[in-house]
Amino acid sequence: MKTGAEYRESLRDGRRLFLNGRKVSDLEDEPLLSAGVAEVAAGYDRYYRPGGAVGPYFAFPTTAEELRAQLHELLTWDMTTVTTAQGLQALLTAAARMRADHPEYAARIEAYYDRCKREDVRGVQAITDAKGHRRLSPSQQDDPDLYTRIVERRPDGVVIRGAKMHITAAATSHELVVMPTKRMKPGEEDWAVACAVPANAPGVSIINTTYAPRGAASGEDERYWPHSSHHNMPEGFLVFDDVFVPNERVFLAGEVGHSATFAHALGLWERLGGTAHLAEIGDVLTGFAQLIAEANGLDRVSHIREKISEMVMYATLVRAGLEAAISNAEKSPEGWMFPSELYTNAAKHFGAAEFSRMVRHLHDIGGGAILTAPSPDDLASPETGAYVRKYMRTMEGVDAEYRSRLFHAIRDYTADTFGGWQHVTMLQSGGGLYAQRMVSSKHYDMATAKRMALEIAGLA
Repeated sequence: MKTGAEYRESLRDGRRLFLNGRKVSDLEDEPLLSAGVAEVAAGYDRYYRPGGAVGPYFAFPTTAEELRAQLHELLTWDMTTVTTAQGLQALLTAAARMRADHPEYAARIEAYYDRCKREDVRGVQAITDAKGHRRLSPSQQDDPDLYTRIVERRPDGVVIRGAKMHITAAATSHELVVMPTKRMKPGEEDWAVACAVPANAPGVSIINTTYAPRGAASGEDERYWPHSSHHNMPEGFLVFDDVFVPNERVFLAGEVGHSATFAHALGLWERLGGTAHLAEIGDVLTGFAQLIAEANGLDRVSHIREKISEMVMYATLVRAGLEAAISNAEKSPEGWMFPSELYTNAAKHFGAAEFSRMVRHLHDIGGGAILTAPSPDDLASPETGAYVRKYMRTMEGVDAEYRSRLFHAIRDYTADTFGGWQHVTMLQSGGGLYAQRMVSSKHYDMATAKRMALEIAGLA
């Protein structure tokens, strides 16, 4: 296992990084990226054990209880560790589904998994292509590189070209696992490519954006961003400019029949993890709503209580769907436990579809001060502090600092840069709502539902 210091040093590997049009030579020297490195390093130190120990994020659950325990632990991991676990689980899921047709790819995936575990590396899944004109297939685009593709096949590997978007934590990871973004058709063999690429491979560039608060990076009081100043990760726009990938790192190279296998496998694990996060976030939103209602003296007002009750139902139902996905998990021939496709997708769809309404309830309950509450510096100022203390308090036990910090936390968590990132991510993680509806419909027992209806109608 690596220590946090060894992880920090491993990032100084010559990778090609950019932020705001500038080349970044060292992640830790870039204020807008350094918090992500610090969070991952802390995770390494948390789990470090000398000798041949292996982190729990490399375990593939073999029972429902192990799956439940891992999801509980996942909520405490940094984003890079989460993407590592979900990505490797997706790869092993794909290996299980490909084994009969392509045992050589299954063997490569399992060897790659063992290598990642042995070297204690972090990885991300590079799946979403640039896509160009969305109504056109990869082969119909005016630029064939708009979907990542194989541009050269060699005896010892392949050369790929293209771009992948929305890749959380790419800059803080060691491995980039490329997967097809959709099912490819006959004639689109070059776009049916899955492989693992080191982040520092020649030809790889990572163009970063981040929701890290700009004020915190310049030294402004982190109490204004109580969550995002410590918990933020870069988002990577990955470019593969004729990158050579050796055969042992190639998991699909033209077999269109399995081009969607990787996306479906990744979707399952990302949606399960997304549901676990939505259950936790549902509790946080509900807690904030109750606290700010109490601080404002409105917790007994009927419409406020109704909104909070609806938030309670939301958090409870998302968690119930998560529990159903775990309790109805199925075991593969390899002994690996896979969550229920039906309950995972239905729960993720419900949680994502209703998320905006829960945030709306919180904002409606909290009011405009979520955005306009004076800053901590205003409270501390000898010129303005007395005014803030006088007018931001509400009652005995609710002073200006307590109420202001609640407002700042709600803004940071739901209405500032991190809040916007989280809002879109909760909707899009694991694919959009349509994909979850499609998978839910595919796995729903429609035959039984029809039979029950026919019996009621006397037509059985």
